Amino acid sequence: MKKLLLCITLFFLGCGGIPENIVPVQGFDIDRYLGTWYEIARLDHPFERGLEQVTALYSLRSDGGINIVNRGFNPKKNMWKEAVGKAYFVVDPHVGRLKVSFFGPFYGGYNIIALDKTDYSYALVCGPSRSYLWILAREPRLDESIQSALVHKAEALGFETGELVYVKHRKE
Repeated sequence: MKKLLLCITLFFLGCGGIPENIVPVQGFDIDRYLGTWYEIARLDHPFERGLEQVTALYSLRSDGGINIVNRGFNPKKNMWKEAVGKAYFVVDPHVGRLKVSFFGPFYGGYNIIALDKTDYSYALVCGPSRSYLWILAREPRLDESIQSALVHKAEALGFETGELVYVKHRKE
């Protein structure tokens, strides 16, 4: 257990950043970003492994930060998993670069690297390294041409897009 806590601590101490040569979106508007986002695809990692129907809900905090509620369904255990966190801007509120915490004082990078600035209907987000990538949308499904363009952008930026996990969402 001590080894696990040490690994988590070391991981998050170095995770407030952004990968080299990655630029977050400019002209970001947090008020338009708030609300529910559906996870369309992700690079796999232990804290979401096996989850389906994954969503993220963003709302304003009284201290100027952002509340985050990530939720996904584990079909093997037939149960929902939820993680509650908080985020704060790293640079300023008009730059899509935040630091996120789900584990007390430890923060990781949350970098919005592509965004539909007209409707805020999709986003491409990466973490502090190229091991973390998410394609998000306001609906459980994303137009195939948009999804393909986001995957190509991520590939051009050096992400292992062949490793993307496409998230199942229940038929509405």
